[in-house]
Amino acid sequence: MSDTHLEKRYFQTPSGAIAYWISDNVCPEQPWIVFLPGLTADHRLFGRQVSNFAKSMNLLVWDAPSHGQSRPFALNWSLDDKALWLKEILDNERVSNPVLVGQSMGGYVSQAFMDLFPCVAKGFVSIDSCPLQRSYYQGWELWSLKHTKAMFMAFPWKMLVDLGSKGNATSSYGQELMREMMQDYDKCEYCELSAHGFKVLAQAVETNRAYEPDCPVLLICGEEDGAGSAKRYNREWSKRKGIPIHWIEGAGHNSNTDKPNAVNSLLDEFVKSLS
Repeated sequence: MSDTHLEKRYFQTPSGAIAYWISDNVCPEQPWIVFLPGLTADHRLFGRQVSNFAKSMNLLVWDAPSHGQSRPFALNWSLDDKALWLKEILDNERVSNPVLVGQSMGGYVSQAFMDLFPCVAKGFVSIDSCPLQRSYYQGWELWSLKHTKAMFMAFPWKMLVDLGSKGNATSSYGQELMREMMQDYDKCEYCELSAHGFKVLAQAVETNRAYEPDCPVLLICGEEDGAGSAKRYNREWSKRKGIPIHWIEGAGHNSNTDKPNAVNSLLDEFVKSLS
């Protein structure tokens, strides 16, 4: 990311080091956007957003623990652990009033963050993510999330990469990017990471936290998002909370890679509305 005015840094934890990239020339007058990629994806997921906003906003994007360049990292973290480490990183970097932009698992991390640290986030953008509250989920869905490793391991690696790339993105760019990110792992590491991520998500939902976002929220979802029940959850989320959904035509689960211009336009409009 050297051409996007970001500097790579590390945050040390007892379980390993977290890699993140931050604007190398912070402008106090500009808003902060914090990009949080989804499960098994890394900072490259937001490449088209970083290149678009690098000069007009202060940015931070991480490789979540056990992801990408945040390895080796022990698979012993919870969703709240990730939120706590994120808060420490933001505090260390003096990031104030951040807009949290979370794709899929990154959206859950954002919600855990807002639950643990109310009145810190200035805004929250959910990209193909879902609500964290227990009332949205059926018991069998949570059970399934905690028992995924055998299913992943049953697929040959080549087939799993093919399914993961095509299942998450509709565009050639998005599919190739997902393929590249997946192939940075070997099969066993990928399956263990995926299984752990889904398990801690289910456990976080089961805590039945009562939080409500205390900042403006933007819901973005690809019209072709086929990951789990993301579209159903988003419709219910919108209905219950009265938050409009912006459906991205022709986009899959990684809608910000499939239709970056459409997503970037929504992000720009949302961030400007908060000033």
